[in-house]
Amino acid sequence: MIEAISSGGVVIFKGKILVLYKKYKNRYEGWVLPKGTVEPGEAPQDTAVREVREESGAQAEIRKYIGQTHYTFNTSKDVVSKVVYWYLMSAGSFYSKPQREEFFEDAGYYKYNEAFHLLRFPNERQMLAKGYDEYLIMRRQGIWQ
Repeated sequence: MIEAISSGGVVIFKGKILVLYKKYKNRYEGWVLPKGTVEPGEAPQDTAVREVREESGAQAEIRKYIGQTHYTFNTSKDVVSKVVYWYLMSAGSFYSKPQREEFFEDAGYYKYNEAFHLLRFPNERQMLAKGYDEYLIMRRQGIWQ
């Protein structure tokens, strides 16, 4: 079994959530949150900021750690056990540009209910719900700009 670590973000600007549409060689298709592999020597927080920028073009900063997800999947050679660290992040604008080299075809900000129903994976919907709840708390407390 191969162990892998990734990091990503629930990115919010003006109450809307950033989601990406990925289509990989007719084998994988769906809306996802931005995330990617933690590089050797890189902190998970730095990975989240980097991956959001690379995959979507969005400039975002971390506001809070919101949890992790675990899952496994099969490759042609082995089983991969993956942990993903998730962060609530704020963006500075609605700007997004999908990273075509990584098979992203679309990127955009959507209202919570739209983003929730677009997301392909239940664990990402769970992190979206948790992150959005934290966002609402921070807004009520006046600490979300």
